[in-house]
Amino acid sequence: MAEAHPVGFQWVMEARRRGATVFHVDPRFTRTSAAVDEYVPIRAGTDIALLGGVVRHILENELDFREYVLAYTNAATIVSDGYVDAEDGDGVFSGFDPATHTYRQDTWQYAGQESVPDGGPTAKERDSAAGLEHESHGPGVAGPVERDETLRHPRCVYQILRRHFARYTPEMVERVCGIGQEQFLRLARAWTENSGRERTGALVYSVGWTQHSVGVQYIRTGAIIQTLLGNMGRPGGGIMALRGHASIQGSTDIPTLFNLLPGYLPMPHAVDHPTFDDWVNSIVKPGQKGFWGEARSYAASLLKAYWGDAATPENDFGYGYLPRMTGDHGTYQQVLNMIDGKVQGYFLLGQNPAVGSAHGRAQRLGMANLDWLVVRDLFEIESATFWRDSPEVATGEIVPTECRTEVFFLPAASHVEKEGTFTQTQRLLQWREKAVEPPGDARSELWFFYHLGRVLRAKLAGSPHPRDRALLDLTWDYPTHGPVAEPSAEAVLREINGYEVATGRPLSSFTEARADGSTAVGCWIYTGVYADGVNQAARRRPGQEQDWVAAEWGWAWPANRRMLYNRASADPEGRPWSERKRYVWWDAGRGEWTGHDVPDFERTKPPSYRPPEGAAGVAGLSGTDPFVMQADGKAWLYAPSGVLDGPLPTHYEPAESPLRNPLYGQQANPTRKVYDHPVNVVNPSPPQPHSGVFPYVFTVSRLTEHHTAGGMSRTVRPLAELQPEMFVEVSPELAAEVGVAHLGWAHLVSARSVIEARVLVTDRMAPLRIEGRVIHQVWLPYHFGPAGLVTGDSANDLFGITLDPNVLIQESKVGTCDVRPGRRPRGAALLDLVAGYRRRAGLDPPHPPPLLTTTVLPAEGEDRADT
Repeated sequence: MAEAHPVGFQWVMEARRRGATVFHVDPRFTRTSAAVDEYVPIRAGTDIALLGGVVRHILENELDFREYVLAYTNAATIVSDGYVDAEDGDGVFSGFDPATHTYRQDTWQYAGQESVPDGGPTAKERDSAAGLEHESHGPGVAGPVERDETLRHPRCVYQILRRHFARYTPEMVERVCGIGQEQFLRLARAWTENSGRERTGALVYSVGWTQHSVGVQYIRTGAIIQTLLGNMGRPGGGIMALRGHASIQGSTDIPTLFNLLPGYLPMPHAVDHPTFDDWVNSIVKPGQKGFWGEARSYAASLLKAYWGDAATPENDFGYGYLPRMTGDHGTYQQVLNMIDGKVQGYFLLGQNPAVGSAHGRAQRLGMANLDWLVVRDLFEIESATFWRDSPEVATGEIVPTECRTEVFFLPAASHVEKEGTFTQTQRLLQWREKAVEPPGDARSELWFFYHLGRVLRAKLAGSPHPRDRALLDLTWDYPTHGPVAEPSAEAVLREINGYEVATGRPLSSFTEARADGSTAVGCWIYTGVYADGVNQAARRRPGQEQDWVAAEWGWAWPANRRMLYNRASADPEGRPWSERKRYVWWDAGRGEWTGHDVPDFERTKPPSYRPPEGAAGVAGLSGTDPFVMQADGKAWLYAPSGVLDGPLPTHYEPAESPLRNPLYGQQANPTRKVYDHPVNVVNPSPPQPHSGVFPYVFTVSRLTEHHTAGGMSRTVRPLAELQPEMFVEVSPELAAEVGVAHLGWAHLVSARSVIEARVLVTDRMAPLRIEGRVIHQVWLPYHFGPAGLVTGDSANDLFGITLDPNVLIQESKVGTCDVRPGRRPRGAALLDLVAGYRRRAGLDPPHPPPLLTTTVLPAEGEDRADT
């Protein structure tokens, strides 16, 4: 955190100054490690084993915040008697289909709800990253559920959790992670002591936690711990997800993702959602509780914002204009499609996949097989120059004079040269004014897309073709200003906020959205950011002039609420758990919720409210259901559907590992997405033969001095001088083993490529003893490429393409390689070296790894069955 988020890290240091105990878990000793109470080294890719050990510690010692857990979670809910846990299936849950390597989820459901629509096959859901849809609207829960408030029923969630994590003992944590038992117990004790009425504790993770083939389950495990300890929805608690740059949260809220629409509305599927009703009803399940019960209003208002007068109730608000998914449209599938000649054109804005994405060679080969490529950036990055200076030019795989791709490089404005909002990790929108004019022909993204749309609409004016109506009917009427006709960013923010169609009045709350076409809302969760016609994101009232919640600095979605689910900061009767940590509470005299923050609850719903039978939507939530976006109002310790690779987190080895999974016969995530393509070769792992060909683990992360793929920092002289060269950190023991010297050269080999780096011999990469053998890990920064003031090979060239099945994010924080002394070969010799390694590893011809490595599959209704 000190490296990648130094501004935010000041608050960790402030908390430590006030008495907080800070642990840092990381494969490498960093600047963060040096500033905390205790550094915990870990084998890369084994976090679920560590976190599972903490869960077991809580459950075995009954350290959960029982009153919170009983009232606010699904711990007491009874699960179907057809459910078979991974503990009984050697690492595989019931419902696994070996033909598709996906699950049916009907046996995971709550008792009596086995037939809910969410329980069917999930192969289509994996291709469309449908797990991400559940980030907000959640899978359905059809009606009342069976509960055992004593938590003794063998099939209640609490008991299933106990059995599932029983084997995650301190001894097992040491075996899997390399963390000593005493150190693990110090961590577990410190974490669990921050629980109960008077104490809370926070979990902070960096964006790299998501970049694993089980990344969603990493975060699920952290959420389980924080929920058991009563740390969700309470001040000083929660989970802080540190993003990779300033507006990653904004790019999921108003998404740059293929499967979501603004406000986490799922993109419709061509087969499943032919009509507007089909689409909306897939979001609002029968009996759905909570605010997602109003999804029809959010959806209709979004389409009204898109198509204005052309969106009417009679034509389903222009739903026929909305694009549809047909399968996997993720970035890695598209790159492979580019290699195969299935994609003609590509826009690149603010990204540099030639350096910054996994499997750099595949990225560059894909871009070399397009008709046209538009790159908008501040500098001429590697994704604009791959055709002349990439490693594939030296190997002859790309010939500059024959490369068919026509590259259009357009200069872009930087963040200080344009106005608009950032949305940071706390959901806080902050308005940025333009500081200086962009130089020359550099333009903002808003300018580019507005004028691109304007020109396309002009060219299609008068077209008789129905296919062109979607573009021609768009509301594309933003005011412009200045000599280059820059569109008004505030006008866009006003449309995102939403307004009443008849009067133009900006809406103040998403509860004002209507399903009849009378409101237009560009992103329902942002409604209120332009309330009363005032740019609320531009507020900057100094902290000393307001209370500690600082509600008048910027604006947080939804409803300027600074903490989600804050009803949980009070007990079931509506009283603060702790007077010291009072945050939101029920004021019986006034008959409403009040406190330091905007209550994340219906303001006048008393704690005593119980919904009548059959109530749905917001009315279906009781006065003690604080998790208002969940279909049952509860925090889910166990996920009966929605998470595609299991209802509970389970330790699997990374897709590339030198070790056999010590916990289960199932080696890696059996539902991970692997692309069977000649360019995408995966290093072998046990129980495959020849895994020793790539004996070392490598992991990557950031330097403070450089930014992501380096386009903004390797061109800045002071930053380039501070970190002038690509390097690899190795331990003294590994340096002696492979024969490399400090400040000398080494090259690293995977089945995809070879890169070289200067050697930094340091104790910061300590060898770990795992399963009776020494495991060496090396560390690489991923900021370098062939362009800029300082250059170097790209660490991402070493990775293949293996994806988490829930959200289709790549595993790019851990892989295996060989380390050799000296500089790498060039040209054809590089290809020969890789080919030799492939032959030795049994990867000639290339073939995908086995996804299922256990001979035991749990059968529905039985303990286990042989495949």
